[in-house]
Amino acid sequence: MFITDLRRAAVITNTRITLSEDVSRPGTQEDEFQPGAARGRRAVFMQILITSAGGSNGNGYGAILGFGPEGEFTGRFGSDPRIADPRGLAVDPSGALVYVNSGEDRVLALDRDGHVVRDSGPIPGLDPGGAEFGPDGRYYLTARRQRSVRAMPAALDRAGEFLLPEGIVPFPRGFGFGRDGRIYLSSGVAPSGEGDNTIVVFDRGGALLTPRLVTDPELSPLDLKIAPNGNIVVASEWPFGAADAAPSVREYDPVTGQLVRVLAPEHSIGFRRPRGLRFGPGDRLYCVGQDHLVAFDFRTGSFAGPVVHLERLNGQAVVLVP
Repeated sequence: MFITDLRRAAVITNTRITLSEDVSRPGTQEDEFQPGAARGRRAVFMQILITSAGGSNGNGYGAILGFGPEGEFTGRFGSDPRIADPRGLAVDPSGALVYVNSGEDRVLALDRDGHVVRDSGPIPGLDPGGAEFGPDGRYYLTARRQRSVRAMPAALDRAGEFLLPEGIVPFPRGFGFGRDGRIYLSSGVAPSGEGDNTIVVFDRGGALLTPRLVTDPELSPLDLKIAPNGNIVVASEWPFGAADAAPSVREYDPVTGQLVRVLAPEHSIGFRRPRGLRFGPGDRLYCVGQDHLVAFDFRTGSFAGPVVHLERLNGQAVVLVP
């Protein structure tokens, strides 16, 4: 399927993504209000961006794909050839730039029109996976081949430095920064089958605190986020790579590692191969996978439904851009 055929393949759903912002004028007929929204605030629709992996392990479109707030396909986001087999995505703190980890061992920053405005250049052996901006404003990413986490300046004018020692885990997946500065790194299984299934904890300086926080026998982490309540949330596929693997989103206490609850999609949806997580407005938690982007109501833990359905999406990461 060619990229130009995607408009016919994307399925529009009834799940709308919005946030509200203050406005200086009263609402008009052009303003669309959320049910129960405060007077003087209007809905601002979000653009959904998803990295679709290509290559031998991806079998997707090898591009950043854009979708509207109801899941409608809006086009390829960025046509620069340096966007190759993309993986991690993150929006910078200002909301003006979208950073993407390219399979060409480089990091790119794109403006809101999808034009590359910053380029780290090739960094040998980087093999970047997931990414997040840290509390210090730097751009952090998993360096999968080097089995660590790297910190880079937001300007991408230097290769940066390792936050954690090389080889610290068999295969790094997602990571997050806790409220107290602690770093939580999900240690998963590589496509080769090598690895373990746990969460490792470090202090803000990168010193190891807890080598195995979680001992959940049904955990095989693919991404990790810190929830608004401070808990750890992990996308999991267990057993990893199996045809009948069970997808779930698992929530853990950040101190004890105890399993708090499991969020699971409806079986009839056919959601498989969960990867990137993202919290959004309205207590929504999003998870992207093989053919879908799905949403959960994080407050209640209930499944909110599919947002995007696209064959061979092979989503790796998702961001919501206002």
